[in-house]
Order: sequence, then C-alpha cells, then structure tokens
Amino acid sequence: MPDRVLFCLGVIVIAALAPDVAWAASSGGGGLPWETPLQTLRDSITGPVAYAISLMGVVAAGAALVFGGEINDFIRRIIVLVLVISLIIFSTNILSTLFNAGAVIR
Repeated sequence: MPDRVLFCLGVIVIAALAPDVAWAASSGGGGLPWETPLQTLRDSITGPVAYAISLMGVVAAGAALVFGGEINDFIRRIIVLVLVISLIIFSTNILSTLFNAGAVIR
C-alpha cells in the first residue's frame, strides 16, 4: 500500500513540476464534421436577432405569468420553458458583451 501512495505522490510532483507538458492539442481545429454546424448554431444564438427575440420572450413570458389569471398547468409549463430558454440566450449575450470573450487557455 505505501508503494501506491509513493507512486501517486511521485506522479503528482512530476505533473506539478512539468507544466510545459501538453496533455491536449495546442492547436485549434481538428476538422471534425460537426464543428461547422455547431459554430453556426453558436453564432445564431449569440447574434443580435436572437438577443432581441430573447428579450421579447422574457417580457412576454413574464407578463403571461403575472397577468395570465387562470391558466392550466400545461400552458404554465410552456410559458416557463419559453422564459428559461429566453433567459439562457439573454444571459449568453449579456455575458459575452460584458466579458468580450470566452475562456482563454494558454
């Protein structure tokens, strides 16, 4: 058992002292077939049209929940779903505007 502990400690020390060793690819694209459609989807979700639609969705869903009166459970769930999707898109646009970039790994 102590041999395993020493081995694990040795691996941790080597990993800590050798930060230049790259465990992942350092260059960008691997040319995978699903990268382009996902990039297009990300650009569509973070664009100005999606921002405007999500802002209108937040207002409309909030108004429907506040002023809706008697609505059944199914319609309420649809309204909450629209509200959540709108908030996700809205927050994505707000965060990308505030921080101007995603995670940068060097």
